[in-house]
Amino acid sequence: MTIGRVNPAHRLEDQGITGLGTVYYNQIEPALVEAAVQRGEGRLGKGGAFLVSTGSRTGRSPKDKFVVRTPAVEDSIWWENNAPMTPECFDLLHADMLAHMKGGDYFVQDLYAGADPELRLDVRVVTELAWHGLFIRHLLRRPAAEELATFVPEFTIINCPTFKADPARHGCRSDTIIALNFDKKLILIGNTAYAGENKKSVFTLLNYILPGKGVMAMHCSANHAIDNPEDTAVFFGLSGTGKTTLSADPSRTLIGDDEHGWSDRGTFNFEGGCYAKTINLSAEAEPEIYATTSKFGTVVENMVFDPDTLELDFEDNSLTDNMRCAYPLEYISNASPTSLGGHPKNIIMLTCDAFGVLPPIARLTPAQAMYHFLSGFTSKTPGTEQGVVEPTPTFSTCFGAPFMPRRPEAYGKLLQAKIAKHGADCWLVNTGWTGGAFGTGKRMPIRATRALLTAALDGSLNGATFRKDPNFGFEVPVSVPGVDDKLLDPRQTWDDASAYDAQARKLVDMFSKNFAQYVPHIDDDVKAAAIG
Repeated sequence: MTIGRVNPAHRLEDQGITGLGTVYYNQIEPALVEAAVQRGEGRLGKGGAFLVSTGSRTGRSPKDKFVVRTPAVEDSIWWENNAPMTPECFDLLHADMLAHMKGGDYFVQDLYAGADPELRLDVRVVTELAWHGLFIRHLLRRPAAEELATFVPEFTIINCPTFKADPARHGCRSDTIIALNFDKKLILIGNTAYAGENKKSVFTLLNYILPGKGVMAMHCSANHAIDNPEDTAVFFGLSGTGKTTLSADPSRTLIGDDEHGWSDRGTFNFEGGCYAKTINLSAEAEPEIYATTSKFGTVVENMVFDPDTLELDFEDNSLTDNMRCAYPLEYISNASPTSLGGHPKNIIMLTCDAFGVLPPIARLTPAQAMYHFLSGFTSKTPGTEQGVVEPTPTFSTCFGAPFMPRRPEAYGKLLQAKIAKHGADCWLVNTGWTGGAFGTGKRMPIRATRALLTAALDGSLNGATFRKDPNFGFEVPVSVPGVDDKLLDPRQTWDDASAYDAQARKLVDMFSKNFAQYVPHIDDDVKAAAIG
């Protein structure tokens, strides 16, 4: 039995998916919420938000992600970063998953990624959970109703949380699996209800496809000046560095909070919604994001709540530090209706430094920007990935290694060329620790970060007096209105300056050792910008 709007020539049966129970095609938000509640997948919260727990998997499982190794992709995949799976193992996995699905009810959403109509990617998402359909309907972009009659998906994702992979049979690491087959244009996800795997699978696709079209795929948020899309800023960063928070600036127009492309026409959002962390979220500090947690259809994931009053507890991390909410872009009052911007005027690279060494902001030369982009230094924050329980310093190239199928230089050279062509100013912003490392120091004050970003984006920071940082060689402002001068010099925030110096030497050494892998592949000016 099938329910809903769909291209009659492209039902699941035409993709070899047969023997299912009822298939619900392209249901809208009220129907998906109703189905999720009736099926016992979660609770209806205040304002009609949907409250759900994802069980044991409360973050991404990057070690369980595989790319099928075929001749067509053999020479273009960064295999050191992407675990291979044989075509034979994938075919077994696919057949076993389809057999597992027989008799079950499934929810299908025909959606697309990419606000630029010339670069959109049409994707079908088949989900076992109704709320996953709701989630991905928020996070991807919805075709017009009349388009569904002719919609033809280029890629299909099948997500079946009750299916367990068999490492011996399927050539994987555990019973959780995310397997991408570029030849068959198919992604299989099993044994994880964490909804973020759906959207990051699409991001991985775009990171593979778009560079071949000369388009830079970016793990970044973006905004632009009100009434001036040409004044666009992008914010690179891993989860937990502040992409969503810092781009949701009421004085600017939000383009998107996580994934964007940079084409010859400018910046465009891949997505149609936001996926915001909610731990310690407050109405005072982030009123717009906070308000979404009690709006109809918002997916509130892995948050503790009072079962009687349905009040959310934004401080209780007993389920995970990676508690989140997913909502459509239109729930943010200053969101762009087009999700389009100009060529970036400012590029901000966000890092969460758990060592307490980096300044709150630094100005980068184009070569230094490439160095820090390829380095991708940050700290994984608790809960973002399975097993991360405290801030863990890491180097994630391009600020998104888990989603990068191609070698880092492919993205680095594209970004370098676009910066050179359009003359963007580049900044490194530390939202991590100051006054000491994690456990001793404290998080960078959000008000100071916002003040520094405002000065960078309105151009006034370029008129400040700068000093050269002795450890990293970039320029750091000496004084900025509204920011404590002491904060701008991390060494002064430590009680023991010699301890800071030792920590700085340790971090510089980590940068140098990590960057050695890129030296054979980069230009001389970027080599010269390398530290150590």
